[in-house]
Amino acid sequence: MGFAGPSSAGPGGPFVTEQDIQAASQEGDGQRNMQKAVKRVATTCNKLLDEVGQVIVGKEGKMRLVLINILASGNILFEDVPGLAKSLTVNTFSKAAGCDFRRIQFTPDLLPSDITGIYMYNEKTQEFEFRPGPVFTNFLLADEINRAPPKTQAALLETMQERQVTVEGTTHQLTEPYVVMATQNPVEQEGTYPLPEAQMDRFLMKLSMGYPSRADETEILRRRQERRSDGHEIKAVTSPKQIVTMQNIVEHVQVDRELMAYMTEIVWRTREDDRVQVGSSPRGSEALLKLTRARAALNSRTYVIPDDIKELVYPSLHHRLILKPEPRIKGVTAEDVLDDILEETPVPKV
Repeated sequence: MGFAGPSSAGPGGPFVTEQDIQAASQEGDGQRNMQKAVKRVATTCNKLLDEVGQVIVGKEGKMRLVLINILASGNILFEDVPGLAKSLTVNTFSKAAGCDFRRIQFTPDLLPSDITGIYMYNEKTQEFEFRPGPVFTNFLLADEINRAPPKTQAALLETMQERQVTVEGTTHQLTEPYVVMATQNPVEQEGTYPLPEAQMDRFLMKLSMGYPSRADETEILRRRQERRSDGHEIKAVTSPKQIVTMQNIVEHVQVDRELMAYMTEIVWRTREDDRVQVGSSPRGSEALLKLTRARAALNSRTYVIPDDIKELVYPSLHHRLILKPEPRIKGVTAEDVLDDILEETPVPKV
């Protein structure tokens, strides 16, 4: 997808550039330059959220979490009943970010090669040529991922973790940014295949959109009547290159060692809780690190604070916990366990 993106205003302007990364890494003025770079990240992100808000009504908090996931270069899983704008959210973000978008409808007969691509014989050149699958994009919507068998689901594993595809022994790199946003329906379980723990662990966060309020649902109807079409007009406010630049700037956000120890303690307590059969893996700790830095940048900060961690514990960890049968039968949820852990774990004073 060819998109030039909005013109950069240059040093000190509102949009992020590669110069921001170089300036943030310089000695001496690095901290001051980093502060400027982070402010431009926040400005660009707010413009992006404003554009998304023209389509998605009443879900500002969820949209911020989706954007935090994008800044952290992560993959996200939406689990909710049909009709709650999961697919629309992914499509809207891709268009507002000026990124390429592909959608895969997962079905029981979907093959791994339908996702990754395949080598086909070209009669003219008398050679086999690789024809890329839909994973070669920026934003990939894996719709109803739990309707495909495990072999097909596994075709996404390499792309989600390594950002590459290997077919017939040849490795193909994916373009950046690359974000997998998958959906699954928790209601209709007949004919579905639960995601394996290994694949669940590769989603940086898991979200549920939830129903809109009465006022928001009325606003949805008003907007639909006003535009006289099912489609939405979305303006690209950034570009793939700028998304990657913002992701690189997030990598420079600082985390105090005491806060790292706080993240580790929270994750370790999920493994030691008597109600939990399988606690979070070290990927959970890493997810907290990546997401909290992204939230700090979104809030114009060059450093992480404890509130960043507290807000992101649930979306980053609850899908990584497997409860024992007895507490699960009694109605205990992963959120209950994380509530208790947050309440009992001392917060560092930094």
